Amino acid sequence: MPASYTLRSKRVWVAGHRGLVGSALVRRLQAEQCEVLTATRAQVDLRAPDQLDRWMRESKPQAVFMAAARVGGIYANDTRPADFMYDNLMIATNVVEAAGRHGVEKLMMLGSSCIYPRMAPQPLQEDSLLTGPLEPTNQWYALAKIAAIKLCAAYRRQHGCDFISAMPTNLYGPGDNFDLMSSHVVPALIAKAHDAKLRHAPALEVWGTGRALREFMFVDDLADGLIFLMQRYSDEPLINIGTGTDLPIADLAALISDVVGFRGMLRFDINRPDGTPRKVMDISRLTALGWKARTSLRDGLEQTYRWYVDNIAREQRPAVA
Repeated sequence: MPASYTLRSKRVWVAGHRGLVGSALVRRLQAEQCEVLTATRAQVDLRAPDQLDRWMRESKPQAVFMAAARVGGIYANDTRPADFMYDNLMIATNVVEAAGRHGVEKLMMLGSSCIYPRMAPQPLQEDSLLTGPLEPTNQWYALAKIAAIKLCAAYRRQHGCDFISAMPTNLYGPGDNFDLMSSHVVPALIAKAHDAKLRHAPALEVWGTGRALREFMFVDDLADGLIFLMQRYSDEPLINIGTGTDLPIADLAALISDVVGFRGMLRFDINRPDGTPRKVMDISRLTALGWKARTSLRDGLEQTYRWYVDNIAREQRPAVA
């Protein structure tokens, strides 16, 4: 299949357009001179094949970015394993099958770096998938995502569908989920640091030891990279997308505190899980294709914090007694 694919003048469906990744894709696609298709859950429940089939017949997407998923942090995965596994299995299975049946020209499935084995060699290489036990705190989500990636590969082999899979690293940015009960580490720390600043709290609580190493990518960089891959990549193996650099959670918390303006100390709750000890992507395949992320971690965090203050939080002075 040709590796060159144009989005210009195409009907491009961003499944999951209200999420962190989907909204960034919608922003980025404005420069591609294509027609962006979206559908709310009220319009089509992706877990319901009949609804999806009807929507596909009517909308006729030519390209699909599969960004729809149930996502969340350690707490959400641990307390709702059935929701995470069932919803993600059904969403991915239905979309891939419908895309194949309705003649979609190209589909990109999004995985997540958390689906690699817990103790996979670092940096994480694409070939490490399914070579060892998963991280227990998110195994339900991981199994569903692995099945989705393999389903794309199976449709490619059996039906000749140009379906590809990309594996993003940890993401953050405008539109993130800042709910402390279901959010990932960056938005959670931003919300907690902002609250601690307003309360003049002496310390900011950070889950875990602070020693776990993580890689973080600004979501608008991801959107640019995904469009690059959609246009330039056409093969069965999944491909990592990230920055290729990591840092300890303790350093991340200190950087977020500085960006937010919180001047207190960090207090680590060692009774909370760290998750996988280290997670950083090997991005050599992506780099060889000619793409790399442009936004520094500080710049991305500053943009994310501004969005949080403007859209979620309300800067206010403490009440005077």
